[in-house]
Amino acid sequence: MPGGRCRCALYVPSLSLGVTVEVLLEVTVEVLLEASRAGPARGGRATVTAAGAAAVFFAGAAASLGASWFVVSRIERVGSRLGASEALLGLVSALAADAPEITSSVSALFQHHEAVGAGVVIGSNVFNLAALLGLGTVAAGAIALHRRVIVLEGAIAVWVALTCAVTVEGLVAPLVGSGLVLVVLVPYVALATLDRSRWWLRPDPSPLRRWLSRAIVEEEAELRATVHPRRGGRAHDTLVAVVALVAVVGASVLMERSAVMLGVRLHVPEIVVGAVVLAAVTSVPNAVAAVYWAKSGRGAAMLSTGFNSNALNVAAGLLLPAVFLGTGRASAQETLVVAWYVGLTAAVLAIAYRRRGLSRAAGWVIIGAYVAFVSILITVS
Repeated sequence: MPGGRCRCALYVPSLSLGVTVEVLLEVTVEVLLEASRAGPARGGRATVTAAGAAAVFFAGAAASLGASWFVVSRIERVGSRLGASEALLGLVSALAADAPEITSSVSALFQHHEAVGAGVVIGSNVFNLAALLGLGTVAAGAIALHRRVIVLEGAIAVWVALTCAVTVEGLVAPLVGSGLVLVVLVPYVALATLDRSRWWLRPDPSPLRRWLSRAIVEEEAELRATVHPRRGGRAHDTLVAVVALVAVVGASVLMERSAVMLGVRLHVPEIVVGAVVLAAVTSVPNAVAAVYWAKSGRGAAMLSTGFNSNALNVAAGLLLPAVFLGTGRASAQETLVVAWYVGLTAAVLAIAYRRRGLSRAAGWVIIGAYVAFVSILITVS
């Protein structure tokens, strides 16, 4: 049966890769935690101390975040060398910067820690809103935004957030959810890639093409000073990016595994480990970048960067892996996390559209919403 052959072809490579990753992961974790063994437990097996798990967690976090900086910077250089547009370069950079979150989520889903996997992606999206659009706005005092960019980015952001919600809640299958997200992401990537002179600048373009043309031009104007490196790429930058990406993946897997071990030792619920601890740690660079951009007068880039990052997080870190690994049944805490993500996304967009930007007061409101999110999640978990 053709359908059966297709499904086998799809699952066999995934199974082989899964077994390989599992073996390598177990060996690596055991080696790195060997020095932190507390002594024989029941059955003669040594147990991992909380201090040992914490040490591996922070080491993995530092290595993952440091390597991700190399990935982003080298990809930007290569893209600049190849003449990529600001919009496309911003998307690729956002995907590279999301490598720690995506890898941690996939690792958790593979280990059947669905709450951690969903939590790290959705929780990091909530953190991104607080860091990029909350903290960044407070640092800048205010940021002005183009309404067309708000509408374009906002429409995609809300669609992705709602699709994430209905998928996590089990209302649609992960395969359907992935398809719904790709329906908007693929055309958006195409818009960022296409040569405008061949599509929307031809004679007598339609009103939609004119509107999209202006929106992309305005988005690129916001991103131009942020995503382009100060010097052109070199031949070996691609190799450096690949090696750094491998380091990000390995370190992020260790970070996720040690965080779960630490949560077990300290009796911290998995949803808190994922949506608060891993989400915040993997997204720290966004907070640093937000302050840097704000102080450099480039705060307008934070809207596009934040929503691009969130959309790619959901697609690559949760929905596509869930097609093969599943998401499990959503708990009340997971429902809270995804509902907060959807609600805060919509609220930020409404404020930004109405005021053509964000004020310092709005930034404090966004930060307060994140603090409330963490407090309520910890309380009910």
